Amino acid sequence: MKKGTKLLLAGMTVAAAAAGAIGAVIINKDRKPKKPRRDDSQDTWARPGMQVTFRAELMPGRDNEERTFRVADLLPSGRVLLEGVTGEHTQTEFVQRY
Repeated sequence: MKKGTKLLLAGMTVAAAAAGAIGAVIINKDRKPKKPRRDDSQDTWARPGMQVTFRAELMPGRDNEERTFRVADLLPSGRVLLEGVTGEHTQTEFVQRY
């Protein structure tokens, strides 16, 4: 066999092996089980009916009871609407309770 033919066959062998390896990776990636999506609806920081208290810095001179309001609605953006207070409010405006 001529030297050029040997090089051609060797190159074709390497190319076939590389194509097979790439194909195996692609097929294996498709067979991986999909991770189930986590239900984020349970991980909200507030729920309708829950009571939240504004931080004292936002309402100075008011007692804890005067700064506490009930959540009326939870918006998709993560903000809340409160009963008795106008506007949308974020989690950072309230006291953290654990």
